[in-house]
Amino acid sequence: MSDIVDVTDLYHEFGEERLPPGQRETSAFPVLSKSGTPSVAEPDVEVWGAVEEPTTFSFDEFHDLPSETQRQDFHCVTGWSKFDCEFTGVTFPTLAEAVGVTDDAVHVMFHAADGYTTDLPLEACMRRETMLAWGFDGEPLSADHGGPLRVVTPHRYAYKGAKWVTGVEFLTEPERGYWEQRGYSVTADPWAEERYA
Repeated sequence: MSDIVDVTDLYHEFGEERLPPGQRETSAFPVLSKSGTPSVAEPDVEVWGAVEEPTTFSFDEFHDLPSETQRQDFHCVTGWSKFDCEFTGVTFPTLAEAVGVTDDAVHVMFHAADGYTTDLPLEACMRRETMLAWGFDGEPLSADHGGPLRVVTPHRYAYKGAKWVTGVEFLTEPERGYWEQRGYSVTADPWAEERYA
């Protein structure tokens, strides 16, 4: 494992302050989910849609992809932010390279073991700091926080970071995930306070 990659300065791209407007910093890591914590063993991770090589990775195979540890900030749409989280996993561009994203892909839908879905434009995913993470602060990611595998999106509100990930679908047309269908923002930029559509 290489040294920790610090991406906590990404806010310069979006706003003047590290803490987005309307957020409060906390040292805690509150647990929020759609319907409680499911019991999830080490899942296969299916990647399909607008890709050259639709692939189902076993959890071990997913671990074999190139990985890194990043220091990130975490912004919840409910108004709290946790600074300096250290997540370990596979960056989204690494996953995309492994399956060969086709030119007609424009959007991504993440699928979770509890039926949760969330979507992002492909360009928002194709950033190094968008990760599929299995580790947090040097330990395996706990089930309450989305383990064995979750998405982290430090440049977006955290509802874009699906917990208990089982699938990544590359779409040729935008579709809406669970909260997006219920009025939450598709773009979810914390510095623009894009909480709701």
